[in-house]
Amino acid sequence: MALTGRTALISALGALFVGFVLPSWLGILTVQLALLLAILCDLALAAPVRKLHITRTGDTTVRLTGEAATHLTVTNPSRRTLRAQIRDAWPPSSFHPGTEVPASRHTVRIPAAERRRLTTTLRPTRRGDHHAVRVTVRSHGPLGLAARQGSRHVPWTLRVLPPFTSRKHLPAKLARLRELDGRTSVLTRGEGTEFDSLRDYTPGDDTRSIDWRATARRQNLAVRTWRPERDRRILLVLETGRTSAGRVGDIPRLDASMDAALLLGALAARAGDRVDLLAYDRRIRASVQGRTARDVLPALTEALAPLESELVEADARGLAATIHRRTRRRSLIVLFTGLDAAPVEEALLPVLPSLTQRNELIVAAVADPRIEEMAAGRHTPQAVYAAAAAEQTHAARRRTADRLRHHGITVIDSTPTHLAPDLADAYLALKSAGRL
Repeated sequence: MALTGRTALISALGALFVGFVLPSWLGILTVQLALLLAILCDLALAAPVRKLHITRTGDTTVRLTGEAATHLTVTNPSRRTLRAQIRDAWPPSSFHPGTEVPASRHTVRIPAAERRRLTTTLRPTRRGDHHAVRVTVRSHGPLGLAARQGSRHVPWTLRVLPPFTSRKHLPAKLARLRELDGRTSVLTRGEGTEFDSLRDYTPGDDTRSIDWRATARRQNLAVRTWRPERDRRILLVLETGRTSAGRVGDIPRLDASMDAALLLGALAARAGDRVDLLAYDRRIRASVQGRTARDVLPALTEALAPLESELVEADARGLAATIHRRTRRRSLIVLFTGLDAAPVEEALLPVLPSLTQRNELIVAAVADPRIEEMAAGRHTPQAVYAAAAAEQTHAARRRTADRLRHHGITVIDSTPTHLAPDLADAYLALKSAGRL
């Protein structure tokens, strides 16, 4: 039973009134007995909480920057009117700061044998699975002096997907892909190494593409057109060890890598390549294999949604062995990892020869934009020292990148906003050059 502020107010007014008529002790006793009787009557008339039927429906997935709606259907099977305050409790990360109280609490009046639907709007601030905690109902009597209260678990799970902010770059990259594929009108069409067709020579064509045998048969100049190879294997590898947990700006490095992986996965699927995913630190954390072009992007998004960094040192040898088991034929391996000198030199470099022997390898690393800001500062003595430290960090990353390039590896070291488009451009350049 819960008492309200109205109870205390009535008690005070009753004591003040009776104090003028009866002796103080008798007046107080009379007021207390009357108040107790009113509370018991009010409590008896409050609709029971245990008999309520509560079900839940609503959204099951939402992107990190979006909104989701979950609905509670409350049915009152009793003969009394339900006057209640209902709280639909979720984890704090399911709401933007400051919006949890108004979004999760509802005041309702449900007559006997009727139902109402209550909507809770969620605006998650973290990826992953968000689970409903409990539904708490406080049922008031008609006088508002007392209330019944109870809680129950009404299960529901909302999966919050990566925001995929780099989706805005996809139309431009697909336009470039169509140019490489020879499906748009450009001066030089059909770059690549896979023969496509013959056509008449036009001014500006590369003379090395002239097919002299076909020209002799057709009595006019004919040139070969080429298209990028299709059905190539792309393996996206996210290293989820401790280095991926560091924050750059407002997001972890892992989230920036996810965004770039989604853009490359969508682009490669549209290019006709087969895209797989592997997330690994000391064991496999997420995996996507054998999906069709239509299913690749949803599968990648679902697999990445609950993925979190582990505060352990990544096992480079175990990662290399897992990659070998996944790549039975020549593939493009895109490894999302850091460029810190110690982990690369001690763990990654020893296993590189086995990875690059029959595969094309890209190492994609997330650079901290704050380092660039520090490097540009010169206005105070403290800024000069910070700029010197930033330049030293840049130099160390360049040395590490140069060592990787010495092994024939393509290195992309970009800030979170540029990593995804830069990686897509590197993929298109390899495809155009016939290196996949």
